[in-house]
Amino acid sequence: MKRFESDLLAQIQRRGDGVSGRVLVACSGGGDSVALLVLLWTLRKSLGLELTVAHADHGLRPESEEDAHFVRQLCRALDLDLVEATLGVRAHAASRGLGLEMAARELRWDWLRQEAGRTATEAVATGHTLDDHTETVFLRLARGGGLGCLHPLAPRQGPRWSPLAETRRADLRAYLKARNIPWREDATNAEPFTARNRWRPLLEEIRREAKELDRHLFETHLQAEEAEQLARTLIGTWEGSRWVIQDEGISFKREVWSERDLRWTLETAFRRLGWPREATLLRGLAPWLAERLSRGRKPSSWGNFHLNPEPDGGYLHLRQGPAPSRT
Repeated sequence: MKRFESDLLAQIQRRGDGVSGRVLVACSGGGDSVALLVLLWTLRKSLGLELTVAHADHGLRPESEEDAHFVRQLCRALDLDLVEATLGVRAHAASRGLGLEMAARELRWDWLRQEAGRTATEAVATGHTLDDHTETVFLRLARGGGLGCLHPLAPRQGPRWSPLAETRRADLRAYLKARNIPWREDATNAEPFTARNRWRPLLEEIRREAKELDRHLFETHLQAEEAEQLARTLIGTWEGSRWVIQDEGISFKREVWSERDLRWTLETAFRRLGWPREATLLRGLAPWLAERLSRGRKPSSWGNFHLNPEPDGGYLHLRQGPAPSRT
């Protein structure tokens, strides 16, 4: 086994991805997915995998039939079964008012989930890489995603399995070149019609200055995830004694709260209630709430959030919505 292959096997085993048995490998013919397929085929016995390949033709590029032919030839060479689908992406995008990228993703995943269910497949393997993780982080930061931006790409998300989550895209292509394995290039990946495509050249400029950007960012995110888990565990121990969700709102114990503790508690409770959790909202709401929890006695409102004392006086109830009518 080559060093690159053994390193990937060690990553999968260290993470405990928990995948064995039948796996559906999504392969477009591009470098990431071809490397994914070849690597899993090489490691199949070590991981106990039974592979089937899935290829979706989105019908968006003139070269799509050539891509499909390439994947068929690759599957023949590896002696693997292949399932194929032609997806009506343009019609789906028009009917749902979606961009082509989003429409293609929706249809592709609907089909992959159906195939996985039909064949009792353990997981659907995709070629998401460390580069994809970095791109996603910057996309989220640009939208103001707060702490959620620091979540690393999870190797397992439901049926989706991303075994290459810690692997650089350039390293995958170097691996394919070393094994003399070709792949297909999708020219649309370089066209600036999506935000992700526009970020890619910007990130390449940053990598020239910070060559280990992707790995350092991933490690930072692992640490941030651990810190967030610790904070959520602490907030969970307060539920029932300092705060509780009830009557479609949140009841807080009347006592001194720090703004930090309130922000974390609000974020946890808002997530459960399905309320908006933007960082700027929580930073504005927390000091207003902290002041009233320490010494407030009367109903009070902040935007569309309303705080009312409960009958026993020991708790204040926060709810969201129109202001209560007063008669």
